[in-house]
Amino acid sequence: MAHQDGTSCVEGWEMSFLDLNFFSMSMWSLGAGALGAAALSLILANTDLFLTKSVDATLEFLEEIQLKTLDNESPKTFKARELWEHRGAVIMAVRRPGCFLCREEAADLSALKPQLDLLGVPLYAVVKEKIGSEVENFQPYFKGKIFLDERKKFYGPQKRKMMFMGFVRLGVWQNFFRARSKGFSGNLEGEGFVLGGVYVIGPGKQGILLEHREKEFGDKVNPASVLEAAKKIKPHTSTSEGK
Repeated sequence: MAHQDGTSCVEGWEMSFLDLNFFSMSMWSLGAGALGAAALSLILANTDLFLTKSVDATLEFLEEIQLKTLDNESPKTFKARELWEHRGAVIMAVRRPGCFLCREEAADLSALKPQLDLLGVPLYAVVKEKIGSEVENFQPYFKGKIFLDERKKFYGPQKRKMMFMGFVRLGVWQNFFRARSKGFSGNLEGEGFVLGGVYVIGPGKQGILLEHREKEFGDKVNPASVLEAAKKIKPHTSTSEGK
């Protein structure tokens, strides 16, 4: 049987089949391409290729940072060097007080406090904002004094952010499960994309003995490294100040 244009039913069916086959192949190619792009994005997100490179802080940079006490009635502003100029200090730059990962790291550092006390080294933390009772709710996890760093200088000199890419990183999910398995919980209050860190600083001009920069959410410092650095802190004397 032939159509008016001279084509047979068989030929028309073959053309329709070829059109359908071409359409199916095109859709499959698009789907495969999308999956390939998604897989590549996932792989790249789990490398450090696109992470903002950290810049090591200098003692001169840290010394001049303006901090505030969290006294609601009469907050005091002072230079950060007052925290370590006599006895040195261990200082945690908290990414977000309500974050259960930050609370886990705070608890780890607080577990060192008896040993730090024997060494005469104080434990401090800085936060980048004060929202409601977030700092107060963080205090049970952190056993040192907490101060406000409004200009986020302790999170620099090169501030690093991890946005939603962090939620597709395998390491972040491993950190989530680790902290959850230990019973830590939290909330989503406040800014949590600017990454934090931990410093061990010697008195006077001894300098920065340890600087840990958070690479991704939950990339906490090794407590043993903190204690090892704290043991290197030398007593402050007028002679060492002049060197």
